[in-house]
Amino acid sequence: MPQTTYTVEEATRSIERYCAYQERCHQEVVDKLKKMGMIDLAIEEIVPHLIHHGFLNEARYAEAFARGKFRIKKWGKQRISRELKTKGLTERNIKQGLLQISEEDYLATFISLSRKRMEQLTSETDKFKKRKKLADYLLYRGWESYLVYERVKELIP
Repeated sequence: MPQTTYTVEEATRSIERYCAYQERCHQEVVDKLKKMGMIDLAIEEIVPHLIHHGFLNEARYAEAFARGKFRIKKWGKQRISRELKTKGLTERNIKQGLLQISEEDYLATFISLSRKRMEQLTSETDKFKKRKKLADYLLYRGWESYLVYERVKELIP
């Protein structure tokens, strides 16, 4: 239970700052408002206000999320898509977000990531175990299976 209570106006200002700091999805905002102790009626008033004033935009959020997770964590499109689905975004917004990743950058990152991981697997002598470890690593990071298995065969003949 929160220690302080907020008026709708105070909660709105607080959430505006929360959204201005970085892109947020609707689910994150609703969760934050509930942690602040706001009732559903107040939440139903605040969320439309945030959307109307440009603090909340799920398409913009999906684009920022996809760019960030790809560039920083080197996630593949499968993982990004899965994470966005868990946040309650629509297929349309997810597709729009994934368009932010250029195909050239995507393939270049995949090749460099697989090569780097391959170099880390020096202690493994069994070819099949090495293949499995490399494939599992890339699949976990959300890269498409057809790319992964093709690359594994290339790197470990």
